[in-house]
Amino acid sequence: MPLSHRPIDKIMRKAGAERVSADAAKELAGILEEEAIEISKLAVEFAQHAGRRTINAEDVKLALK
Repeated sequence: MPLSHRPIDKIMRKAGAERVSADAAKELAGILEEEAIEISKLAVEFAQHAGRRTINAEDVKLALK
């Protein structure tokens, strides 16, 4: 399920955009989703290494480093 247009539009407006095309929001959504998947994969590995099945905030922080 791809990220929806509204939150992406909001993020881009917070960054200073006055207007955001649907194509731009869709492109950023795809990029963010791909990055989130990669970060999540690493976070899963950290949790599994610690003997847990639940990913916590620290796993995500470590995955971002």
